[in-house]
Amino acid sequence: MRHWRELWEFLRTRKRWWLAPIAIVLAAMAAFIMLTEGSIAAPLIYTLF
Repeated sequence: MRHWRELWEFLRTRKRWWLAPIAIVLAAMAAFIMLTEGSIAAPLIYTLF
């Protein structure tokens, strides 16, 4: 959780708003892969990546 706070502080102080969509997409992809890791959809997901 500390890392997200550091990222937010970096984005806010350095005005690097273009990094926010990249961080959001990476976090969403990581969550998607972790949630489908043990499911029946795993072979389909792994062929996409």
